[in-house]
Amino acid sequence: MRIINIHEAKTHLSRLVDAAAKGEPFTIAKAGKPMVKVVALDVPALPEVQRLGFMAGEILIPEDFDRMGNAEIERDFADDK
Repeated sequence: MRIINIHEAKTHLSRLVDAAAKGEPFTIAKAGKPMVKVVALDVPALPEVQRLGFMAGEILIPEDFDRMGNAEIERDFADDK
């Protein structure tokens, strides 16, 4: 989120408000300290991002997936005495 000092905010208020109305919020700071956050009143909701299960039914996972490679791992980490 952009941080704008109060002097710049006064100078460019119209442009900043237009940007905020389009979904680009900003913070106004005074002497480097954030004071207020400007956001649109009716920001359209962002589409929900679905991450888990997005390839359901497209990938097959073997039943022994959690045991795959056990022999090689045991061989590589076996104590060689």
